[in-house]
Amino acid sequence: MLQTGEDPQLGQESEEDYSELSDGELQEAFSKGLLKPGLNISVEEPKKFINNAEGLKKCLAEFKKTLPWVERLDLTNPPAVDVLAKIEGRLEGKPSVEVDAEDDFQREMCFYRQAQASVLEALPKLLKLQIPTKRPEDYFAEMAKTDQHMQKVRKKLMQKQMVIEKSEKAKKLREQRKFGKKVQVEVLQKRQKQKKAMMTAVKKYQKGMTDKLDFLEGDQEEKKGAATSKPQMSKRGPNAKRKYKDQKFGFGGKKKGSKWNTKESHDDMSGFRAKMAHGRGGKKLGKGVKKNKRPGKEARRKMKGRK
Repeated sequence: MLQTGEDPQLGQESEEDYSELSDGELQEAFSKGLLKPGLNISVEEPKKFINNAEGLKKCLAEFKKTLPWVERLDLTNPPAVDVLAKIEGRLEGKPSVEVDAEDDFQREMCFYRQAQASVLEALPKLLKLQIPTKRPEDYFAEMAKTDQHMQKVRKKLMQKQMVIEKSEKAKKLREQRKFGKKVQVEVLQKRQKQKKAMMTAVKKYQKGMTDKLDFLEGDQEEKKGAATSKPQMSKRGPNAKRKYKDQKFGFGGKKKGSKWNTKESHDDMSGFRAKMAHGRGGKKLGKGVKKNKRPGKEARRKMKGRK
């Protein structure tokens, strides 16, 4: 509220009139007592909260008398009976309506069962009044959002779905790579283990600690497996070129160390020739063959002079 002063000579003045006065005129009016404290200060009245419970109940009773139930559709039901508890025998007498408000699960279950009880009571009434309760198949409701807005929403959802699918695909690829690396590592470890065992067996055989050649069975099995995996050769056998090379070069096998001396070859003196040993023998020039000897210095000088 705004309080304004009152001048007996000028009559009743408004707030706008005082706002147009100068500072001197305002001081003079304040000295005469025309201006009162509280001028130009807004005073808010306290807000009154009205809770007329009796009036609300009276209006509700009038609605119930004047309007039919179809227009009101009001139902007040306790929670429905818990069927599972009744079957298990945990329900004794009437169901307890008291619910712990702090227990979220118990509170939500109470709401659910209360809604279930309301549906069980309302459906027979609606069917009796011949009111359809299911939406027809050819029913088209007016959408709250425009088609353009829904297209944007659909586009955004499709983008999110594509991002999720890409993420899942990348995740599967990473898992496959990890599995492939794991299998590769296992195969390499297996090969190293077999190689180590084979080298140990070969060393034992070289040192004479064993006379068994079991370590060669693994190679033969691998060769058999490789042979079965390859397409079978014709039953006619190898061609002439293959036979000639086999006859000339052999059938493969170990080449390294084939010329090393053994105990038998060291003791065999049948091929020893004393004339050829220690460089005493060798090829000699024939009688008719003369060695090309370089001419002396004087001879070379004379040869240059002739030219």
